[in-house]
Amino acid sequence: MSHVDTVINFNRYALGDNDLQVSCKAQLDEHGVLVLPEFLTASAIQAIASEGREHAGKAFYTQSDHNVYLQPADPDFSEDHARNRLVQSSKGCITTDQIPEDSLLHQLYASTEFKSFLCNVLDEQALHEYADPLSSINLHYASDGQELGWHFDNSSFAITLLVQQPVSGANFEYVKDVRDADAGDMNYSGAQRILDGETAVTTLNMEPGCLVLFRGRDSMHRVTPTEGDTTRMLVVLAYNTKPGVSLSESARMTFYGRLS
Repeated sequence: MSHVDTVINFNRYALGDNDLQVSCKAQLDEHGVLVLPEFLTASAIQAIASEGREHAGKAFYTQSDHNVYLQPADPDFSEDHARNRLVQSSKGCITTDQIPEDSLLHQLYASTEFKSFLCNVLDEQALHEYADPLSSINLHYASDGQELGWHFDNSSFAITLLVQQPVSGANFEYVKDVRDADAGDMNYSGAQRILDGETAVTTLNMEPGCLVLFRGRDSMHRVTPTEGDTTRMLVVLAYNTKPGVSLSESARMTFYGRLS
């Protein structure tokens, strides 16, 4: 058995099985999201959650106002236009170098079986860690009242693991294929309707130990405010399709408050 047999629930997910890979890829391609419940073993999620609570004091907290396109304001549009309208995001984060070297998260991130599975589902040739010491594995914290406002991702895919669910709130909501970034179609009117609450949204149901692959570049999404005394903890596993890539210095300062 693999060296991550205590981390990944291989009894439920035989990652090397071609039928599983084809099925997962089809779901991701059709829906823009793939949800794999109980992807982690019960002991792994317990250990990661305990580790997260132990190191929560190291988290760097940010609060920012931004538009859904994550771009500077465009003076050609009014402040309340979808292109410029501000929403709020706030969270805490510990970075790769703050996660203990013997953490199960490092084992999972580096696992050949896991990366091969991801490549086949995401239709990528290879996945590489970030060259900087901060950006590959991030553990995010959202306490009472903290949220992620509506936005589009800059990257083509995101890989997350839910570690701890709050008492209530913190719902992941999205609307699929709102824009076509590659074609330059920003669909301001569609974004406006979502911001105004006029469009039906899809809510993902997730439990701790759940793996989620999400294509958020063209799908608008948010996480509603956390409610209650239990902090939401979510791991982001970030890979690059090319080796030697670092997150930009400006992004590192914004998200982590430091460069290294």
